[in-house]
Amino acid sequence: MTYHAEIIAVGTELLLGNIANTDAQELSQALASVGVDVLYHTVVGDNPQRLEEAIAIARKRADLLIFTGGLGPTYDDLTKETVCRVLDVPLTFHPEAAADIRRNFDIIFHREMPPGTLHQAELPEGCEVFCNRVGTAPGCVFCAGDVTAVLLPGVPSECRYLTETALLPWLRRQSSGTILSHDLRIFGLSEPQVQELLGDLMDQAVNPSLAPYAKTGEVMLRLTAKGDSPAACEERMAPLLEQVRGRLGAYLYGIDVSGLEETVLHLLHQHGKTFSAAESCTGGLIAKRITDLPGASCVFRGGVVSYTNEVKASVLGVPQETLDRYGAVSEPVARAMAEGVRRITGSDLSVATTGLAGPDGDDRGNPVGTVFVALSTPERTAVRHMNCGSGRDRVRMLASHCAFDLLRRELEHLPIEGE
Repeated sequence: MTYHAEIIAVGTELLLGNIANTDAQELSQALASVGVDVLYHTVVGDNPQRLEEAIAIARKRADLLIFTGGLGPTYDDLTKETVCRVLDVPLTFHPEAAADIRRNFDIIFHREMPPGTLHQAELPEGCEVFCNRVGTAPGCVFCAGDVTAVLLPGVPSECRYLTETALLPWLRRQSSGTILSHDLRIFGLSEPQVQELLGDLMDQAVNPSLAPYAKTGEVMLRLTAKGDSPAACEERMAPLLEQVRGRLGAYLYGIDVSGLEETVLHLLHQHGKTFSAAESCTGGLIAKRITDLPGASCVFRGGVVSYTNEVKASVLGVPQETLDRYGAVSEPVARAMAEGVRRITGSDLSVATTGLAGPDGDDRGNPVGTVFVALSTPERTAVRHMNCGSGRDRVRMLASHCAFDLLRRELEHLPIEGE
């Protein structure tokens, strides 16, 4: 069965902007992986009347309604009561849910269960209970007429846990076949550019389907197929994947990887190489991204966060004359930083970043977003000049993306644009 879903997040704190609605983002990604189309996102405050109105609208345009939040034991946690009232399904006490709640307090939380907590064991009649091992509020799924409703807690870690351990397995059981997806990661092209290159393939693709997802500084494509078996899905996807590879070329950097850093980690292991990083505007982000991955100690020699000119000169050996003549944000300084960190760490390769993350430009006329990223090898040093736009987080992330991309291109013997 193919569902069309609407995600309804309940919580006044979401409307006030006190917290981000990460549940909806992660749910959409998870649902896409099993072939569920998410048509709408809705956010409603802790108000039963407005929630009733949202449900009435949602049930007319989607057949899978997924609610997050409002399942706690306090007076303002009214999601399940409101949902059941609108869908005309009675609430009943579920002993198995109560047993799980008691177990969590005894074994996980090691504290006495507050009065009223077992109210969370009152769930829709006939529902399938989703046992929550990381919190107190159980989730559930139930059918009401022509819609299926899912109740999940709003705490992100609990919502994520129940999505992965309960909701996705339940959805897979409803399908008559196998749904398989691959995530294709792209760096160096914007989403409009990817659309221009692949638009006809996306429009024509049904099974398999091809959908773009914009991420900070890169683009992800999700290729999804439905078939009788995983092998049948792979067979369906193979021709389209080959076309995508042909059109994207070197911009396609990985399939089913977490990011550029994972691709680079595998390539460094494969070639038996090490690298180091000299970071100014990225402030250690390159080092963090690589050391977040297991196995980084075999390929990453170390890094220097040279945020001031004094450190660039005294530690990395950037000539003071170069700093005075060209300024810290320049091609010659990026080049000298990369060569310096490779020399002092003894790495095979090195990268360096220097730029303006904001909020202001510099006294040499460089605007915010100007970044120079260098790659140094024993044979040469290449520098890429970037204009990353505005926003400190965006500039820093794009600069670190570029550093990993330069490493990838060197290890795969690909051309380096802007060299």
